[in-house]
Amino acid sequence: MVRIAILGSTGSIGRQALEVVRSLGNRFEVVGLAAGRNLSLLADQIKEFKPRLVSSEAGQLPLGDYQSLSLEELASHPEVDLVVVATSGKAGLTPTLAAIRAGKRIALANKEVLVMAGEIIVNEARQHNVEIFPIDSEHSALWQCLQGEERGKVARLILTASGGPFRNHPLEQLARVTPEEALQHPTWQMGEKVTIDSATLMNKGMEVIEARWLFDMPFENIQVLIHPQSIVHSLVEFVDGSVKAQLSIPDMRLPIQYALSYPERLAIQQFSRIDWGKLGSLTFERPDFNRFPCLKLAVEAGKKGGTYPAVLCAADEVAVKLFLSHRIGFLDISRVVEETLERHQGISHPSLEEILTADRWAREYAENWRR
Repeated sequence: MVRIAILGSTGSIGRQALEVVRSLGNRFEVVGLAAGRNLSLLADQIKEFKPRLVSSEAGQLPLGDYQSLSLEELASHPEVDLVVVATSGKAGLTPTLAAIRAGKRIALANKEVLVMAGEIIVNEARQHNVEIFPIDSEHSALWQCLQGEERGKVARLILTASGGPFRNHPLEQLARVTPEEALQHPTWQMGEKVTIDSATLMNKGMEVIEARWLFDMPFENIQVLIHPQSIVHSLVEFVDGSVKAQLSIPDMRLPIQYALSYPERLAIQQFSRIDWGKLGSLTFERPDFNRFPCLKLAVEAGKKGGTYPAVLCAADEVAVKLFLSHRIGFLDISRVVEETLERHQGISHPSLEEILTADRWAREYAENWRR
């Protein structure tokens, strides 16, 4: 039995991770849960899974027979074997480092952890001989395609993106897009932040940076393709021209389960299967940077490296909040991020403290952005 702790248990990924645990019976024991401010749902989860360790940023926790800990204490606790990092934003950074330094296996769904501090995270994981299992559907797909392959024989990693709800929207109408419209993703059910990032393709730019660190691949060998059907989750091209792809119905429970059960593949009846006779066509196209400037900004920040990716994450998080609160327009998201990156004085090979300082500066600058 694998003892797991889920950081961000009340969020979209956290809830689906608990669905997977519930469906797999006695394969996993939930020993730790950590959540933000949704105390009602956390109370229900505590009642069902009876964890011995709990953390909440809300402070006042539901009643129960458990130990109250910080995120870092929970992630590094001796009773935990595997840590599911399903928090959003920089909240996942320090607990992930704590888990790695304690020798825990990591199932990672938090994009910002590797985007902000990929060099530090990867070096720490190597030093402590810790495996990082990706939960993102795209990185899980790449991971699955790379099983049994020599990394030196890989020519390109190809990440797919649905293109979001505005892939075919007239460009002149994008300025009038509302938060309610942007939250209507055509294929995935996700939290608000990642749904908006999917509409701007910022999430795909961050995934390019993640892939660079997860698979030790230069940016020049990582490509993004728009694939509206969301059936092909990513592809790997090898030096001989052969291509492997991972396909499935879009369902986040599948990559979550693969990360939890690796190296096994476990059967679950609830997962939908592809009906190949009804599937129809699968289409691919190159992304339009005029329509998706956030994708270009993210890749450029990744190539610059240092503190630029942390500034990218912080500025985007603030810009998305401003958009969701109707304080800026949809097209202003990329403008906030671009101007914040332009004003930043980058630091190469930063320490964790320098990354967090850059994060704080970027948040303050973005908050005060004016058209």
